[in-house]
Amino acid sequence: MVAEQGIRAGFLEFLTSDSVMFFPEAANGRETWNARPVSPAALTWNPILIDVSSSGVLAYSIGNSVYRPKGKDDPTGFAGHYISVWTRQPDGQYRAVLDTGINHETPPLTSTEWKTPALSGQEKNEGRLSAADSSTGFYKITEASGAPKAFKSYLAEDAIVMRDGMMPLFGKRAAVNFLEKQRGLFKFAKRKSIFESADLAYVHGPYSVVDKDGKESERGNFVQVWKLRSGKWQIVADVLIPITKAGK
Repeated sequence: MVAEQGIRAGFLEFLTSDSVMFFPEAANGRETWNARPVSPAALTWNPILIDVSSSGVLAYSIGNSVYRPKGKDDPTGFAGHYISVWTRQPDGQYRAVLDTGINHETPPLTSTEWKTPALSGQEKNEGRLSAADSSTGFYKITEASGAPKAFKSYLAEDAIVMRDGMMPLFGKRAAVNFLEKQRGLFKFAKRKSIFESADLAYVHGPYSVVDKDGKESERGNFVQVWKLRSGKWQIVADVLIPITKAGK
């Protein structure tokens, strides 16, 4: 629909009434797009990863994107990656409750095929382990010992970490190596919103980065997708959407 009828029409059709997007502040996606005029801009995107909870209630997708401000024939294109979180509606259709993404330089190659993680949907969570409780532990470690240690403890081996201005980091090792080189202390606000099914969950809320003197160098919103695997909740996707950075 985005390709055939335009970005605005596509989002209005596939966003839920309470959907969240970041402009860059968090806002109701449907209301924001409804208030915008029709634009000639074109967006092409395709998933590279799709995963669905064992109950079928919740899902997420990650993929490539190219935005062309003046339309599909515009030679200027802005490459990126997106993440969408989906919930199954009463009629059985899926609609997006959250959508965001990052921009980065045009990669030499882009994948046009999608996959789903191995053993997807097989964790039934018979012990009723809570994603909310696990995420609280992550934020406590971040505050006490730093983000690299927290991510090292909670990132899944096949996690995807997305930061604006750079290609996504695929895999725990690449992500932790990057995070260990970052400066500043991360502060995650108390959970603003979390939704979980038996084995899949997502959370979003504000974050900030401060230096050793407590001066803020960055603030924005984060999105995390959590997955229950072998009895442990792990982060499978992590995205930061900055609002302000030092010097900007």
